[in-house]
Amino acid sequence: MLCFVILLAAWAGWQQTSLASKMVRLHVVANSDSEADQSLKLMVRDAVLEQCGSVLNPTDTSTQAVEALLRLMPTLAETGAQVVAEEGYRYPVRVRMEYAAFPKTDYDGFSLPAGTYRALRVEIGAAAGHNWWCVVFPALCLAGAEEVSETAMASGLSQDDVSLMTQPSERYVIRFRCVELWEELLQKLSGWMSAL
Repeated sequence: MLCFVILLAAWAGWQQTSLASKMVRLHVVANSDSEADQSLKLMVRDAVLEQCGSVLNPTDTSTQAVEALLRLMPTLAETGAQVVAEEGYRYPVRVRMEYAAFPKTDYDGFSLPAGTYRALRVEIGAAAGHNWWCVVFPALCLAGAEEVSETAMASGLSQDDVSLMTQPSERYVIRFRCVELWEELLQKLSGWMSAL
């Protein structure tokens, strides 16, 4: 039974890694949890998404999308700073590309398993407030629930990837939990190895 669980977790982890390699998440972090800063975060998010939408093509590969976003990062920082200034604040806006651990996340029309994803991170001011996550490539942040499958498939995700994200069946809940357990095990092993 233990071997079966380990194999299932490894397979689910491989599926998550495969899915993560085909997308870029967007992570916008507010200055603080004040109502004004949270509202400002959403305004910056909207401006960033508009800029990203102008350069990302649904037929791009994830590599092409990352390259386009890397070139766009200075413009995104300027756009975010302009929104902040127009609202009367003096917070800096920083934009970077990173790999980050995300928990299992449910969106309108799809879910993503826990794991490490490439993320476009936008930090406003002290970046000490609640954040907002979605997927900038494929453009799932902008897709309605009924368009998620079409948008994902147009951007190179396989039918298995889309099924993993959109099927509400118990089978996928188990697979997501296996991914979470696998990620926890890898983090613990990494911690133990670095302690040695």
